[in-house]
Amino acid sequence: MTEHPPPRQPFELEFDQLHNLFLEIAGRAEELVRLAMEGLEQRDPDRAALVRRADDRINDLDNEINERAMGLLALQNPRAGDLRFVLAVLRASRDIERIGDHAVNIANATRRTAGHPPLPDILETREMGTQVRSMLGRALGALINRDTEAARAVIAEDDLVDDMRRSAFGVILSFMSEQPRYIQPGVNMILVVQNLERIGDLATNLAEDAVFLAEGRSIKHAGKSATP
Repeated sequence: MTEHPPPRQPFELEFDQLHNLFLEIAGRAEELVRLAMEGLEQRDPDRAALVRRADDRINDLDNEINERAMGLLALQNPRAGDLRFVLAVLRASRDIERIGDHAVNIANATRRTAGHPPLPDILETREMGTQVRSMLGRALGALINRDTEAARAVIAEDDLVDDMRRSAFGVILSFMSEQPRYIQPGVNMILVVQNLERIGDLATNLAEDAVFLAEGRSIKHAGKSATP
């Protein structure tokens, strides 16, 4: 006689659904930032509408994650490890929703610059975009895989993004001071750089959440060299 596995309990089903929702919102966050940066590089004002629609889905996922997580906390009394997962997902979902907002800001800045003369190529901005996307992808991977080594590597790179911001600001401001026609596009590019920095900060938050999930302790405000 064939033995069937016991039916899954309501908590297990809800927990799995929460995990799947987090996987979806994580993937969409990476895609959203990619869309925004490609629009910036290609000076594509139509990309802004795509980014806004993608952000709408992230907002919906954030709301659903919050509802399911709060239900688990209120009704299911999860064990310590499961509790950490639910709390980490709540934190991460909030930060991912904010990442979506910053990606929309970048797309809107791109749309506003479309009618102005393009700035000369700014290597520092492109490098910053590449760095921030890398940090975001690795932070999300660390959170999903509970990889503290990868998480700490992301945290250690936060200062690098700050240095890139300062360097990019200097280049943009020099163009604006030399050519009045670059003032308006320069203002929008400064906004892009500020939003990239914020995405980098939020990627660092996600990496800190990965350490919390794996080790059960918070390293926020503990410094980038925090060790186990």
